[in-house]
Amino acid sequence: MKVAFISGTSIVNSTLFSSWEVKTVETKYGTVTYKCRGEQALINRHGYAFPLPPHAINYRANIAALTDLGFVDIVSLNSVGSLKKDLPPGTFVSCSDYVCLQQGPMTFFDHELRGGAPGIANNLIPRLVAELTPEFRIQTGKVYVQMRGPRFETKAEIRIVKEWGDVIGMTAAHEADLCTENGLRYNSLALVDNFANGLEGTEIDFSKFKDLVKDNQAKVNLLFTRMLEILG
Repeated sequence: MKVAFISGTSIVNSTLFSSWEVKTVETKYGTVTYKCRGEQALINRHGYAFPLPPHAINYRANIAALTDLGFVDIVSLNSVGSLKKDLPPGTFVSCSDYVCLQQGPMTFFDHELRGGAPGIANNLIPRLVAELTPEFRIQTGKVYVQMRGPRFETKAEIRIVKEWGDVIGMTAAHEADLCTENGLRYNSLALVDNFANGLEGTEIDFSKFKDLVKDNQAKVNLLFTRMLEILG
């Protein structure tokens, strides 16, 4: 199946794609490096040379590249913090809606009087959820709250936004907006790596966060192994 994957730090740390061919594509928004094998492609949203923080990612170039390469179905994996005590670290979710109020949406329509209805297609999610069971339990229909980054949210910010959604991150809303504008079908998967700052008595510490991400790496590797089989 012709499908592209977008991921982040979990891809950098994985050896699953080490044998995939590395290519670059030029877009009007910049050069994008990607990996490919057969009809499948992979983009590390942060880039491969000098990983960019979330607020500096060239989202438009990434999505434009996938569009130019002829991809329509996109599966995204995002690292998120949990806003709910019943979504502990290690939980996989799929988000069907999102909140992005801290910054304006990312758009291709800089010079046109155009807009569009936002959304997450999730056309592949029912199949993935069904075929990944029982190895993985993916909780669907969650709401993603996007903040700007690169720092984590303050405890006061979390007290406000925890009523807005289920998980919090810094990237997915931009990708979903741009995919929708270009007619790409965005599929949301996210792995909870931590409780949001102050929830469940936790304190955010970046070094500890990286350890949590590392602890979840085996799950990410297995998830991608199975998805490649299902969508292969």
